[in-house]
Amino acid sequence: MTLLVAGLILFVVVHSLRIFAEDWRSQMVARLGPMPWKGLISVVSLVGIIMMSKGYAAARAAPIMLWQSPVWLSHLVSLFTLAAFIVFVAAYVPNNKIKAQLGHPMVISVKIWAFSHLLANGTLADLVLFGGLLAWAVMSFRAARQRDRRDGVVRASGAMGPTLVAAGLGGVIWVWFAFYGHAWLIGVQPFARG
Repeated sequence: MTLLVAGLILFVVVHSLRIFAEDWRSQMVARLGPMPWKGLISVVSLVGIIMMSKGYAAARAAPIMLWQSPVWLSHLVSLFTLAAFIVFVAAYVPNNKIKAQLGHPMVISVKIWAFSHLLANGTLADLVLFGGLLAWAVMSFRAARQRDRRDGVVRASGAMGPTLVAAGLGGVIWVWFAFYGHAWLIGVQPFARG
């Protein structure tokens, strides 16, 4: 559990600099340059993700159950994760209506994903990992919306073509992940429960 918590803290801290240390972050970007800064953050993030993954896998080997979710809930969670994949992809497809409406689809996708995984999983490790990421995503989204209001951000309405691309690509990735990728990467088949 220690490795999971340490990885979560590392990941959340580097992704919370705009929330708690905006001025320091801006100084570092100015000093290092945007690309070296992004490279540094990417490396630290990757280390955090690896630590979280290894820590979570170790905690799953000896789970501490807090609650048991009903089997039917896994089907609802599948719909939530489909939405999360579509919203996640929308963060990277230019000029789509999803991004135009939501403003910060990447963070919203993390909120949906983490919340849905909390519904379906009831161990202490699940609460730490998904609860921690959900709390970060809520704070991050709130801070991003405050920045948008402060800066007077206005987004274009987006076009239907890119929106369909984001939805279609997100759906295809979800299908692959739900039926193959999740078992391959995580070791759990989402639809095996029922």
